[in-house]
Amino acid sequence: MLGGFTALVIAFLYLPIVVLVVYSFNASDMALVWEGLSFRWYAELYEETRAHLADERRSSLIAALWNSTEIAAATTALSIALGTSSAWLLHRHKARWLRAVRIAAYVPMILPEILLGISLLVLFKTVRLDLGFLTVILAHTTFCFPFVMVTVQSRLAGLDPSLEEAAQDLGATPTRAFFSVIVPYLLPAIIAGGLLSFTLSFDELVVTYFTRGPTSETLPVKVYGMARVGLSPALNTISTVLIVLTAMMVALAEALKKVYTK
Repeated sequence: MLGGFTALVIAFLYLPIVVLVVYSFNASDMALVWEGLSFRWYAELYEETRAHLADERRSSLIAALWNSTEIAAATTALSIALGTSSAWLLHRHKARWLRAVRIAAYVPMILPEILLGISLLVLFKTVRLDLGFLTVILAHTTFCFPFVMVTVQSRLAGLDPSLEEAAQDLGATPTRAFFSVIVPYLLPAIIAGGLLSFTLSFDELVVTYFTRGPTSETLPVKVYGMARVGLSPALNTISTVLIVLTAMMVALAEALKKVYTK
């Protein structure tokens, strides 16, 4: 019974993905009507990508995908810097006021996305900051960097203080000891937090919807807008490509893990 229940759960989780991949090879102009096997939408996606990169023709879907990638990359970089430094500050210092900082950092993780999006929109309008890439990146960093901070904090909990002390005894300055000893020790947690930040940023819809500008539309926002008027089979194709890329990255990560753990 336990095996059967597990199989049902796996089917519930992965069957929609299988259906999406199958319908990416659909010849129909309608996303949910099967009319035969075809690579038509993959060919059109390739042509749109080539034309977009060559500046021959602007594709709104490819542009949204590129915007999502750029925003997620910038958000990841900022989140790693803020999350790692915040975790180190909270680890090294035990002042009472830092408890308030810790609680304030956790708030974006539990705050409903619609409240976070509206509050950030009000803030940007109050300070007269034009909505665009900058506002989206700042908004995404607000709720992404706490995840990096929590991940790094869990790694710091097992840190041996003698590592930093030994580095300083050998002549390293506190800054040199941090980057030469502490950062390599924290690297697995930093990478994990960075990947989590990239995923959260790339997938975010609600906060992006309130803080985006006319030229900073991301892929989730674009897909949401297209879904309101009718889904295009091109969405199945681009989703399949993203699934394949994700699977390849996971396989690569597992292969590297095996290599470095030997």
